[in-house]
Amino acid sequence: MDFYAINSLRDNHAGWSLLRAQNAPLALAFFMAAFTGPNQRNLGRQELIDVLDDVLFGLRDSEGEDRFPRSAGEYLDDWAADERKWLRKYYVPGEDEPHYDLTAAAEDVVRWVETLRGRDFVATQSRLTSIFAVLKQLVQQSETDPEVRLAELQRQRDGIDAEMQRIRDGNIRVMTAPEALDHLQQLTALARDLLSDFREVEQNFRKLDRQVREQIATWVGTQGELLESIFDNQQDISSSLQGRTFQGFWDYLMSPTMRSELQDLLHRATQIEALAGSDSLHAVANLHQDWLPAVEQTQATVRQLSQQMRRLLDDKVFLENKRIMQLIRSIESAALGTREAPPSGAFMEIEAPSVDVVLPFERPLYEPSRKVTVEDSVENAEDLDVDAGALFNQFFVDKERLKANIDAVLAEADQATLVEITEKHPLSQGLAEVVAYYQLATESDWATINPEQSQHLSWRLPDGSVREATIEQIIFGRPA
Repeated sequence: MDFYAINSLRDNHAGWSLLRAQNAPLALAFFMAAFTGPNQRNLGRQELIDVLDDVLFGLRDSEGEDRFPRSAGEYLDDWAADERKWLRKYYVPGEDEPHYDLTAAAEDVVRWVETLRGRDFVATQSRLTSIFAVLKQLVQQSETDPEVRLAELQRQRDGIDAEMQRIRDGNIRVMTAPEALDHLQQLTALARDLLSDFREVEQNFRKLDRQVREQIATWVGTQGELLESIFDNQQDISSSLQGRTFQGFWDYLMSPTMRSELQDLLHRATQIEALAGSDSLHAVANLHQDWLPAVEQTQATVRQLSQQMRRLLDDKVFLENKRIMQLIRSIESAALGTREAPPSGAFMEIEAPSVDVVLPFERPLYEPSRKVTVEDSVENAEDLDVDAGALFNQFFVDKERLKANIDAVLAEADQATLVEITEKHPLSQGLAEVVAYYQLATESDWATINPEQSQHLSWRLPDGSVREATIEQIIFGRPA
């Protein structure tokens, strides 16, 4: 980011405006007490007013009545206004009371301010362990060489066998108290970050939905083109990086096996003696219970996208039908107006309703087809001067042999150009063999034709002459 991007964030970002606000300490203290502290979302207006009244009562008692003169409801309306965007105000279907939730920008500020307080115990070992685990998974799951992957699995199995033997020998290593606290703090931090990510995911989904609705509102084309565009946008939402990663997390969390394993691990974590005095142990035990409401709300936002688009389409169809009915009514009114005083001359021509009647005897009788005399005299081929040598000069290009040439070269390299293949397996059938290679490249999923690069091929004819050809660069890759 350069100076201008940072300056634009300072002027327009909701989180930066919260840090610069005069009543930022009041807003942050309220956000922590109402939302991030108890891990709550989607609170009603009256419930938030009660919490904010408690916060204001304590501050006015110590700071004076004139320090915060506005009411709790006025503060909520101000923080949810478009100029602030610290709170998101919306209505739940079936309820008249507005609900509020923290925006992603406000939650980022709350988390950052909490880190300024400092920590007595900083997790370092668990972070390093997590980095190694993620890095190993990234490298191992991206490896395409089967020998390397088998060697890695064999190394892991040897380590597991050695660990099992140490346990059989009575040498059981138990995590120390500092190490347990280190991992617990890392687990708690990751859980909080995941909950805060849900608000940003939901905000991104709403942003995509808003773009689709704006397109519908300003559409000037046909109904079919609009539907095609909407379905493409719906597919973009589902197939976007945000949509795919969230759907993967949802499927993982909804798996009965994974949920049972998660609950068992959380229950066993609460039984560790080294963590008995930790304050965050209760939060870890209810980790999955905090995730489910947050994920369900994000999933409900995704479901509302289709409902909103359907409603917008229904409104557009209703307006079009209304316009059609208006045109029909205008035609009927004009017809009634001309009934009393019709115009002179021919006003309208309408074909009289009638049925075309064809009698059976009006159809023509059957007539046999005429016989055509064909001159069938055949000339003797010996009398014609025809060169039949061209019939015997034809040859066949064996594509299986060419595929075998490609596989033989790719057995020693991950990819090879057509020039490299023909150097090891020279062209024996000239240009026809080059065309066959080109056809194999177009039919293969592991070949690339680069029109921006060219390559030169040459081959020798039976008479000793050399022919050359310049074609597009063709690269064959080893199939995965």
